Amino acid sequence: MSKELIRNRGSNIALSLHDSRIINIEYQEALLRLTLDKIFQYTEEREIIYTGEIDFTEIDIDDCNILIFDKTVYEGAFSGKAISLTEYVEQYSNAEFEILTEGYNGYCTIYSGWIWQEGKEPVSGIIHIYNIGEIIYRIDS
Repeated sequence: MSKELIRNRGSNIALSLHDSRIINIEYQEALLRLTLDKIFQYTEEREIIYTGEIDFTEIDIDDCNILIFDKTVYEGAFSGKAISLTEYVEQYSNAEFEILTEGYNGYCTIYSGWIWQEGKEPVSGIIHIYNIGEIIYRIDS
């Protein structure tokens, strides 16, 4: 059984993605779906860990991109590449994106963290998602 929580632009919900890993990214028409290994909920009594998905509605995939750094620690100028989210899904299909920080500002969502690929050292990445619709958390209970 799952439940839905919708993040609106005027309030916050008690869920965090810090230390979550994006294990799958899907895009169909105007919907972007991220599948996560963990979604954290904090209450006064405890921390609850769920699995689930986040849907970004009313999205234009051409307005979504990712910066991929050459390593996890960087100094000075940017060293890496900037690609579309579509290219990332194609080129990094077996990678997991570990979210270290998350930011929600107007119609822009930014996740920064580490990109993990089997047999390789992790590298830093920043995902930029632009959507004018809802952000819907579907958590498994």
